[in-house]
Amino acid sequence: MQHPQKRYIDEKEVARITGRGLQSLRNDRHRGRGLPYIKMGRSVRYSFEDVISFMESRKIATDPI
Repeated sequence: MQHPQKRYIDEKEVARITGRGLQSLRNDRHRGRGLPYIKMGRSVRYSFEDVISFMESRKIATDPI
C-alpha cells in the first residue's frame, strides 16, 4: 500500500502562513506546546497538513448578517 507523500515545511514558512513570529514558534517548541514538529539534526520541519489543521481549529464561526 502506498502512502501519499507528505509535504513538510520549515519554521519560516510556518511563521508566514500562521502570522506567528519565529521566536514564538521556538518558544512553543521549547515549552513542549504548539504545533507538532519533526526534528532532523538541527533542522525543524512541520507537516503542512498539521499547520492547516492548527489554523482551522482556531476558526471562529460568526452569524451571517
